[in-house]
Amino acid sequence: MQKRIIECVPNFSEGRDMEVIKQITNAIESVKGVKLLDVDPGEATNRTVITFVGEPEAVADAAVASIKRATELIDMRLHKGAHPRMGACDVCPLIPVSGITMDECAELARALAKRIADELAVPTYCYEAAAFKPERRNLAVCREGEYEALPEKMANEDKRPDFGARAYDEGIARTGATAVGARDFLVAVNYNLNTTSTRRANAIAFDVREKGRPKREGNPITGKIIKDENGEPVMIPGTLKACKAIGWFIEEYGIAQVSMNMTNLSVTPLHVAFDEVCRAADARGVRVTGTEIVGLVPKKTLVDAGRHFLLKQHRSTGLPERELVRIAIESMGLSNLKEFKPEEKVVEYILEAEEQKSVKKLVDMTCAAFAEETASESPAPGGGSISAYMGALAAALGTMVANLSSHKAGWDDRWEFFSCWAEKGMAVMNELLALVDEDTAAFNRIMDVFGMPKGTAEEKAARAAAMEVATLYATEVPLRTMKAAYKAFEVVRAMAVEGNPNSVSDAGVGALAARSAVMGACLNVRINAAGLKDRAAAERLVNEAMEIQALAQQAEKEILAIVDSKID
Repeated sequence: MQKRIIECVPNFSEGRDMEVIKQITNAIESVKGVKLLDVDPGEATNRTVITFVGEPEAVADAAVASIKRATELIDMRLHKGAHPRMGACDVCPLIPVSGITMDECAELARALAKRIADELAVPTYCYEAAAFKPERRNLAVCREGEYEALPEKMANEDKRPDFGARAYDEGIARTGATAVGARDFLVAVNYNLNTTSTRRANAIAFDVREKGRPKREGNPITGKIIKDENGEPVMIPGTLKACKAIGWFIEEYGIAQVSMNMTNLSVTPLHVAFDEVCRAADARGVRVTGTEIVGLVPKKTLVDAGRHFLLKQHRSTGLPERELVRIAIESMGLSNLKEFKPEEKVVEYILEAEEQKSVKKLVDMTCAAFAEETASESPAPGGGSISAYMGALAAALGTMVANLSSHKAGWDDRWEFFSCWAEKGMAVMNELLALVDEDTAAFNRIMDVFGMPKGTAEEKAARAAAMEVATLYATEVPLRTMKAAYKAFEVVRAMAVEGNPNSVSDAGVGALAARSAVMGACLNVRINAAGLKDRAAAERLVNEAMEIQALAQQAEKEILAIVDSKID
């Protein structure tokens, strides 16, 4: 299962006192499971933008902890700065990164807003996707009048906050109010051009940005701007939705760029914007020579781009995600000006690197290290993890045959067929790789129960209940391995029948590995189910496992018959 990750970008009304800012970031970093990514203080604005990421529950805890510290250290009655603001924590948006939808993120933001009001007595408004009222989707509506307008807004039924509404008092005077929202990930990207002309860069930017350019009388460049009845310029929309762009010249690089903020990647993905900027540049005699991503980017953005460029080449997209990311980097010239390092620029990879410091995962080991760890005196990893890994290798072999077949000479018209099978195989492989570590985690849960106290009757009862839960989980995990490994048969069967004949033996080995994975995991289901007190549940799980095992044995027999017929 894909890990749920969100980003949080709270803006605090202090940009000059570094000690205050440090205490706020310390509060964030004190919460386990979050990673502080960026701290950007501004002296003129007297405001600091902080970025951190993690799983939803940890991020919410870190947000509350940081806002609590901010309200203790920042007195809004003394605050002055160039940026609009209404509280010690002015805004606190949550942004979905992976494994979570915008609707889910909006619900999290509403729950966070309520926590801030209930636990910290800070009035909160909900904005953008989290807004309860349509007009409050616009942050400016929530922040209208800024901090100074709060006494009047607290007394106005229509302008009161969504949570924590009360008569204006000493507490609100000190902390102000906060706006909590959910919005899309904003990607800042610059497209490098083979020109020094800011004017041409601007022309390209106006061609593509959603706002477009002013409509003019006669000459589209020098003609008089046409205005509407309100005196506002009439605009000719650009070709890219949810994109803002301008052209500029960068002295450091000696080139012009189209600088773009992409505010909704689900509406306009990065690869779509890249292709469109290339088209608009070409129409004006200019070439895009590379791309520069400013700040961080979600992994999905680059994975989707890698798939897009492979599809344009009529190549299989069933590749490991790191390879898809590499293709995206090469295709868009992300290392044109300076090396693009995914481990420093992709949100999920940053979190994975942090996690690896404290958690040793089996799937991150070398083959030799994994084998040595298995051979050690420790009881885990054991048969369950090995079964999951055998299943992953079975799916990997089927995927390999699909990828080799997709670009076999003379089979060009079949690339899409094999690409679909390669993607299916990759999905099964990734599911089983996750189960390699989950099986060991399930065993460790049982070991943890043995460490629970068992002196009193209550402690014994709690220990027995915990053991039943842990044993049930340790039975269900290998059953999931069986189900996932069984899916590999569909891929290897298709490749045995349809794939490159030179690789049919690989499909056969895949069938053997899938059978071994299913049967190995079945042994774990049976031995763990024997420890369940709930005998009805145990019988149900074992019966289901035995049915899958019988199907796997039959599937292996049929696939090997196909392989033998093609080899002979």
